[in-house]
Amino acid sequence: MNFYTRKLIKPEDLNANNTLFGGSLLRWLDEEAAIYAIIQLGTNKCVTKFMSEINFVSSARQGDIVELGIKAVAFGTTSLTLNCQVRNKITQKTILTIDKMVFVSVDDDGKPCPHGKTSITYTDERLRED
Repeated sequence: MNFYTRKLIKPEDLNANNTLFGGSLLRWLDEEAAIYAIIQLGTNKCVTKFMSEINFVSSARQGDIVELGIKAVAFGTTSLTLNCQVRNKITQKTILTIDKMVFVSVDDDGKPCPHGKTSITYTDERLRED
Protein backbone atom coordinates (compact mmCIF):
# COMPACT_ATOMS: atom_id res chain seq x y z
CA MET A 1 0.00 0.00 0.00
CA ASN A 2 1.30 3.46 -0.85
CA PHE A 3 0.46 6.04 1.80
CA TYR A 4 0.23 9.60 0.60
CA THR A 5 -1.86 12.19 2.35
CA ARG A 6 -1.97 12.77 6.05
CA LYS A 7 -4.83 14.67 7.65
CA LEU A 8 -5.10 16.15 11.14
CA ILE A 9 -8.57 15.60 12.59
CA LYS A 10 -10.00 18.99 13.56
CA PRO A 11 -13.24 19.94 15.36
CA GLU A 12 -15.05 20.62 12.06
CA ASP A 13 -14.32 17.00 10.98
CA LEU A 14 -16.25 15.46 13.90
CA ASN A 15 -19.73 13.98 14.05
CA ALA A 16 -22.20 14.14 16.97
CA ASN A 17 -20.26 11.31 18.65
CA ASN A 18 -17.07 13.44 18.58
CA THR A 19 -15.39 10.99 16.21
CA LEU A 20 -14.35 11.53 12.60
CA PHE A 21 -17.37 12.07 10.35
CA GLY A 22 -17.39 9.33 7.69
CA GLY A 23 -18.44 11.77 4.97
CA SER A 24 -15.33 13.89 5.53
CA LEU A 25 -13.12 10.83 5.37
CA LEU A 26 -14.76 9.60 2.14
CA ARG A 27 -14.40 13.06 0.56
CA TRP A 28 -10.67 13.10 1.37
CA LEU A 29 -10.22 9.57 0.09
CA ASP A 30 -12.13 10.18 -3.16
CA GLU A 31 -10.05 13.30 -3.82
CA GLU A 32 -6.72 11.58 -3.10
CA ALA A 33 -7.71 8.53 -5.17
CA ALA A 34 -8.76 10.80 -8.05
CA ILE A 35 -5.38 12.57 -7.94
CA TYR A 36 -3.65 9.17 -7.97
CA ALA A 37 -5.80 8.04 -10.93
CA ILE A 38 -5.12 11.28 -12.84
CA ILE A 39 -1.37 10.78 -12.42
CA GLN A 40 -1.55 7.11 -13.38
CA LEU A 41 -3.82 7.59 -16.41
CA GLY A 42 -2.08 10.75 -17.59
CA THR A 43 -5.32 12.71 -17.93
CA ASN A 44 -7.49 14.79 -15.65
CA LYS A 45 -10.52 13.47 -17.52
CA CYS A 46 -11.29 10.54 -15.28
CA VAL A 47 -14.21 9.93 -12.96
CA THR A 48 -15.04 7.76 -9.98
CA LYS A 49 -17.13 4.90 -11.38
CA PHE A 50 -17.46 2.46 -8.50
CA MET A 51 -16.68 1.90 -4.83
CA SER A 52 -17.10 -1.53 -3.29
CA GLU A 53 -18.18 -2.03 0.29
CA ILE A 54 -16.76 0.62 2.60
CA ASN A 55 -15.64 -0.98 5.84
CA PHE A 56 -15.31 1.38 8.80
CA VAL A 57 -13.03 -0.63 11.10
CA SER A 58 -12.31 1.88 13.86
CA SER A 59 -12.81 5.57 14.57
CA ALA A 60 -10.55 8.60 14.83
CA ARG A 61 -10.78 11.49 17.24
CA GLN A 62 -9.83 15.15 17.26
CA GLY A 63 -6.06 15.52 17.17
CA ASP A 64 -5.46 12.14 15.52
CA ILE A 65 -3.44 12.05 12.32
CA VAL A 66 -4.78 9.74 9.64
CA GLU A 67 -3.00 8.46 6.54
CA LEU A 68 -4.77 7.68 3.29
CA GLY A 69 -3.31 4.74 1.40
CA ILE A 70 -3.91 3.74 -2.21
CA LYS A 71 -2.65 0.90 -4.34
CA ALA A 72 -3.30 0.25 -8.04
CA VAL A 73 -4.46 -3.35 -8.45
CA ALA A 74 -5.61 -3.52 -12.10
CA PHE A 75 -5.57 -1.58 -15.35
CA GLY A 76 -8.46 -2.02 -17.77
CA THR A 77 -8.79 -0.55 -21.25
CA THR A 78 -10.60 2.52 -19.91
CA SER A 79 -10.32 1.98 -16.15
CA LEU A 80 -7.99 1.82 -13.19
CA THR A 81 -8.91 -0.22 -10.11
CA LEU A 82 -7.54 0.82 -6.73
CA ASN A 83 -7.45 -0.65 -3.25
CA CYS A 84 -7.71 1.88 -0.40
CA GLN A 85 -6.92 1.92 3.30
CA VAL A 86 -6.97 4.66 5.93
CA ARG A 87 -5.01 4.22 9.15
CA ASN A 88 -4.11 6.14 12.28
CA LYS A 89 -0.54 7.36 11.74
CA ILE A 90 0.48 7.02 15.39
CA THR A 91 -1.18 3.71 16.35
CA GLN A 92 -1.11 2.17 12.82
CA LYS A 93 -4.68 1.00 13.53
CA THR A 94 -6.84 0.62 10.40
CA ILE A 95 -9.74 3.07 10.29
CA LEU A 96 -11.31 2.24 6.90
CA THR A 97 -10.82 -0.12 3.96
CA ILE A 98 -12.24 -0.17 0.44
CA ASP A 99 -11.33 -3.27 -1.54
CA LYS A 100 -12.21 -1.85 -4.93
CA MET A 101 -12.43 1.72 -6.21
CA VAL A 102 -12.70 2.11 -9.98
CA PHE A 103 -11.86 5.23 -11.99
CA VAL A 104 -12.66 5.52 -15.70
CA SER A 105 -10.96 7.69 -18.32
CA VAL A 106 -13.57 9.69 -20.24
CA ASP A 107 -13.66 11.79 -23.40
CA ASP A 108 -15.07 15.32 -23.81
CA ASP A 109 -18.61 13.88 -23.90
CA GLY A 110 -18.11 11.93 -20.67
CA LYS A 111 -17.98 8.56 -22.42
CA PRO A 112 -15.34 5.96 -21.46
CA CYS A 113 -12.25 6.09 -23.63
CA PRO A 114 -9.02 4.04 -23.72
CA HIS A 115 -6.18 5.47 -21.64
CA GLY A 116 -3.36 3.28 -23.04
CA LYS A 117 -1.71 2.61 -19.66
CA THR A 118 -0.78 -0.84 -18.38
CA SER A 119 1.45 -0.23 -15.36
CA ILE A 120 2.04 2.14 -12.45
CA THR A 121 3.87 5.40 -13.07
CA TYR A 122 6.17 6.53 -10.23
CA THR A 123 6.39 10.31 -10.60
CA ASP A 124 6.08 11.36 -6.98
CA GLU A 125 8.88 11.11 -4.43
CA ARG A 126 6.23 10.56 -1.75
CA LEU A 127 5.59 7.06 -3.11
CA ARG A 128 6.71 4.38 -0.73
CA GLU A 129 5.66 0.91 0.25
CA ASP A 130 4.52 0.46 3.88
